[in-house]
Amino acid sequence: MSAAPPLAVLAAAAVGVQVGAAIVASRFVLDQTGPASLALLRYAIGFLCLLPAVAATGVPRIDRRDLLPIAFLGTVQFGVVIALLNVALLTVPSARVALLFATFPLMTMLLAAALGREALSVRRTAGVALTVAGVALAVGEKALAASSDPAEWLGTAAVLAAAFSGALCSVLYRPYLRKYETLPVSAFAMLASVGGLAVLAAGEGFFTTVPRFTGTGWAVVAFIGASSGAGYFLWLWALRHASPTRVTVFLGLSPVTAAALGATLLGEPVTWSLAAAIAVLAAGLWLALRES
Repeated sequence: MSAAPPLAVLAAAAVGVQVGAAIVASRFVLDQTGPASLALLRYAIGFLCLLPAVAATGVPRIDRRDLLPIAFLGTVQFGVVIALLNVALLTVPSARVALLFATFPLMTMLLAAALGREALSVRRTAGVALTVAGVALAVGEKALAASSDPAEWLGTAAVLAAAFSGALCSVLYRPYLRKYETLPVSAFAMLASVGGLAVLAAGEGFFTTVPRFTGTGWAVVAFIGASSGAGYFLWLWALRHASPTRVTVFLGLSPVTAAALGATLLGEPVTWSLAAAIAVLAAGLWLALRES
């Protein structure tokens, strides 16, 4: 496989940092709203940020037969993945959520290989083994604890389910990104997710009471939404110009970002096991995606 274009690498790296920052920011405001309500605000704002660019380039033309698949992928990528992450953040520290979510590239690699999109070599298999070891380090201390919180284990399962859902979408998006421009696909997929999230947010009472964020909380929500709009565009643009595995590997930057911001802004502890897990996970992803 040829090397990914430099701009695609930079775009993917920027998304890795954005994901980690958004995870920490989401944990900061989740005590002021529900998981689905926050996800709805996140992508409603993200869509509004993309809308002027879409309007400036003209009304996008997407074949009618492709509308439903793209809408479904957008709903899963935004609605399902983000709602699961927000549920996990209620009980799991942001650095651990970001670390577990960084198994996204591992799952992408395995799914792409299973669907015949990419080859899984010996080198990549060794990288997969190291990645699994990193995840084991992340959850190992909880597994050995005398009293484990069932809610935290449920949160861990939610993160892994989010990573799998996102990985599947990353592999399945490629044909549509080759067929259409990135901007209209991004905007339409995000708009479709807003509809699904509105149903979930209604169950949390989002439309019956005015959201009660503090001034800082609104600023954080605005950051999450605007950065998510830009980040998702960069994500799909990178997927259009590079293989799914090579793009998703940069999600390994998210736990480092989340650990640094979580420790600085939220006072979350950075344990030796978590630091070791980040190092092992990064080494596994590097080995799995290293050029021959």
